[in-house]
Amino acid sequence: MSSALLEREKLISLVKTTFSQHLQTNLNIVPVSGPLVVLDGTGINDDLNNIERPVKFPIKALNDNNAVVVHSLAKWKRLRLKQLELAPGEGIVTDMRALRPDEDYSPIHSIYVDQWDWEKVILPQNRNLHFLKDTVTTIYDAIVATENEVEAKFPEIKAILPNQITFISSEELLQKYPNLTPKQRENEIAKQHGAVFIYGIGHVLSNGDFHDGRAADYDDWSTENEAGFKGLNGDIIVWNPILNMAFELSSMGIRVDKKALLKQLEIRNALDRKDLFFHKMLLNDELTEAIGGGIGQSRLCMFLLKLKHIGEVQVSIWDENIKTELKKDNITLL
Repeated sequence: MSSALLEREKLISLVKTTFSQHLQTNLNIVPVSGPLVVLDGTGINDDLNNIERPVKFPIKALNDNNAVVVHSLAKWKRLRLKQLELAPGEGIVTDMRALRPDEDYSPIHSIYVDQWDWEKVILPQNRNLHFLKDTVTTIYDAIVATENEVEAKFPEIKAILPNQITFISSEELLQKYPNLTPKQRENEIAKQHGAVFIYGIGHVLSNGDFHDGRAADYDDWSTENEAGFKGLNGDIIVWNPILNMAFELSSMGIRVDKKALLKQLEIRNALDRKDLFFHKMLLNDELTEAIGGGIGQSRLCMFLLKLKHIGEVQVSIWDENIKTELKKDNITLL
């Protein structure tokens, strides 16, 4: 007889396999191998909010040059697109495994991160909000299809997502809820619509604050889109009734071109990064235009399987006090 933990592992595998197939078909992307580490000082690692410390270590065989464990593969994928010589409309996806030691523990955060990291070649004329929304819809359709298949095989796990996702800019969200914090605004809009894509994340809002932080060198958050707002990036967020909160599943966007990179490096007072390997390639027009993002594997499994803690769907390192408290609520971590 299978244990409850083994049955849960089978459900996790079902979600990952099903969604991966839908995502590859919907986006026209192919799976590729991805790195766990990259060389330090190249500008290839994802800087996230530009404050997180990567895990770093010297490599004896490379004269003790340092390598860093990836935070994500936001910029590495763009290099890979060039190497594979893919055409516009074609792309890649990889199972990204990362360590983020500065992450604060919570029911939705651990130091281990697993994502479907995807990237596609686009044309210059695709750098617009309409194209971004179409891509978001395609990804969301894969999520909904996966949820429906899980319910079909396990009727006790009910599908709850709306058929369509709602779009709103971070500035519109601020105007709608001017007295709330960014996270409170996300809660309100996600609870109202069930699923929402908040676009334009990283630039300064009209109140002088940020909706959330973004590094300067992967997503384009500074270009004005045709709706009159800044930003060609954003987050897919759903309402999680188990945790009673907004629940981010994906961060994605149209990637910076040369103009946006220089503008955003200047805004972030990081123009010194122009001389890094990745940035020089982009500024020398050696990289293709692209759109890409990451979709949390553990996050998606947790949401679709209606579980309360990310440790129920991934193996990580947890404080013993956390594990003791969770056991009181009948929550068993992997």
